Amino acid sequence: MIQQESILKVADNSGAKIVKCIKVLGGFKKRYANLGDIIVISVQQLRNKSKKTSKVLKGGVFRALVIRTKNKYKRKDGSLFVLQENAVALINKQGNPIGTRVLGPLPKVLKKKKFMKFVSLSVGLV
Repeated sequence: MIQQESILKVADNSGAKIVKCIKVLGGFKKRYANLGDIIVISVQQLRNKSKKTSKVLKGGVFRALVIRTKNKYKRKDGSLFVLQENAVALINKQGNPIGTRVLGPLPKVLKKKKFMKFVSLSVGLV
């Protein structure tokens, strides 16, 4: 579960490394974000190698898709899976990814929630 002031890793090559959640989108007084939810973030730290070629700036405000959470996720068949980190991928206003690659695996939940652009950019599905 992601909430306001949560520190997250960025799992794409947009240039940001660490971001902070500002707001959870998707309803009146919605507090927590889970897999596949959209949040508003602020860039806290950039990657060292890409500071000159970065698509984002430090302190910039963007939207992001939650692609990994430490919280346990239960599937309809009864199986549980847990991921190791809280991670997001940055998106623009239209919902398209800012980066051209997504690092690490994505859960199959994103495929069902109509985020096929992210699934095609990722390494694999879990």
